[in-house]
Amino acid sequence: MSNNNQPSLFPARTVSELVEAIDDLTKEIQELYCQDDIPFAVGWSGGKDSTTILQLIWNAVAALPHEKRNKKIYVITNDTLVENPIVSSWVRKSLEQMKVAAESQNMPIEPHLTYPPAKDTFWSCLIGKGYPAPRNRFRWCTERLKIKPADSFIREVIRSNGEVIMVLGTRKAESTTRATNMAKHREWRVRDRLNTNPNRPNSLIYLPIEDWRTDEVWMYLMQWENPWGQDNKHLLTMYRGATADNECPLVIDTTTPSCGDSRFGCWVCTLVSKDKSMEAMIQNDEEKEWMQPLLDIRNELDVDDDRDKRDFRRIYGKVELFERDVDGEKSVYNIPGPYTKKWRETWLRRVLEAQTLVRQTAPEDMRDITLITLEELSEIRRIWLEEKHEFDDSLPKIYEEVTGEVFKDPRPGAGNQLWGSDEWEVLDEICKPDTMHLELMSKLIGTEYQYHTKSRRIGVYDALEKCFESSSRSQEKAMENAHYKREMKAAATDGDVAAIKQLTWGMMKYPTITPDDEDGEN
Repeated sequence: MSNNNQPSLFPARTVSELVEAIDDLTKEIQELYCQDDIPFAVGWSGGKDSTTILQLIWNAVAALPHEKRNKKIYVITNDTLVENPIVSSWVRKSLEQMKVAAESQNMPIEPHLTYPPAKDTFWSCLIGKGYPAPRNRFRWCTERLKIKPADSFIREVIRSNGEVIMVLGTRKAESTTRATNMAKHREWRVRDRLNTNPNRPNSLIYLPIEDWRTDEVWMYLMQWENPWGQDNKHLLTMYRGATADNECPLVIDTTTPSCGDSRFGCWVCTLVSKDKSMEAMIQNDEEKEWMQPLLDIRNELDVDDDRDKRDFRRIYGKVELFERDVDGEKSVYNIPGPYTKKWRETWLRRVLEAQTLVRQTAPEDMRDITLITLEELSEIRRIWLEEKHEFDDSLPKIYEEVTGEVFKDPRPGAGNQLWGSDEWEVLDEICKPDTMHLELMSKLIGTEYQYHTKSRRIGVYDALEKCFESSSRSQEKAMENAHYKREMKAAATDGDVAAIKQLTWGMMKYPTITPDDEDGEN
């Protein structure tokens, strides 16, 4: 596949020139491999660029005598657990092929699949903690889902071997932005295509195809046989099924570009305006129509204004304000926080419904698909019970209603609560219509229960005080309090004594806060 927007500084090479460049690159790889004991770690996502570099490395090392193949080559693939299911299935099968082929060919290659821990997964953060769908200004997903798992494995390799050479399929021709970023990194260059890694001591970054064009990548994949038995024509078919043709690279730090408008990315990604690749897959192939429920969820998450679904406070319980200037008119708004209990439960139900449906409608080889794992469900339940203090324990009920199965929590002692859904309903009835009163009562009860199970109750009063700080006011009073503090701070900064006196007099006449409140929340 060609890229019509490739920079002109990468002129097309003839087939003979490309063959000569590959021969030179093979010698370079062999020299780099044999010169020391530093292991390679190849970032492989299953896409065209990472497949090209792995194929180059594999073929170069395979051409060496057996006695010289004594240095490990780790193949690192990261699964965010929300990958496009077609690509995820392809990657898993390829890793199995890779492992078998490496053993049969006596190659020192070890495939490794990394995952984010349950506490950091997409659904644990969004459904459990209530994090809103990622946006460019709140891109909480990349660090948790990609950087941490890959970085954790790389650190283990460095700890065991002292150093590591990261082999990545980054190319300048992918975009002007990518070329600019790579140019900045040339100051850390050790030799051609080899840089020190400023973000990870004791590691180098090797970029064997940094100057390759997209058409050269495809020419190589189509003309050179895949050494671990994967059919590269199937890879081409997958790309043809989507409109975009950029893969999602192995992200090892914040300088590595994330997916953006990529082909091989997360099916829940809201950092792009549309998931054009999944839309194209569904539109171009009737056999992929079963993915429509996933696309529907992604589109439901990606709305311009979701304030009606979110708390009026930040996740730590404090009202924060910001000033917006629209056409010269300034207005002050509160910054919305996490999804409310109702919407966290709604998203859980939607994901479980989609999972149940696709297991019934997907092709036979995809019917074991898992959109949300048992470990994630257990973590979400823990967050709701222990951090949100929602002792009605609604997750098992929702799970059984949607799937028809009893939820079996793998966490020891999970769900051993003194109070449950019956008590929640009674408390809800008593507190109606004051939702903040219900929240305060549930937090106080949950906090007391947590300390009740401890051998020492040191800190219980501070914890209970925090419950009052975040939940004792109605939304109206909490907003008034935030505006008062903002105006008082602005008046103090400006030295406006008259404004301070007026605000102080207003507080005394119409008290909504006390001096202790103000001290407690700053």
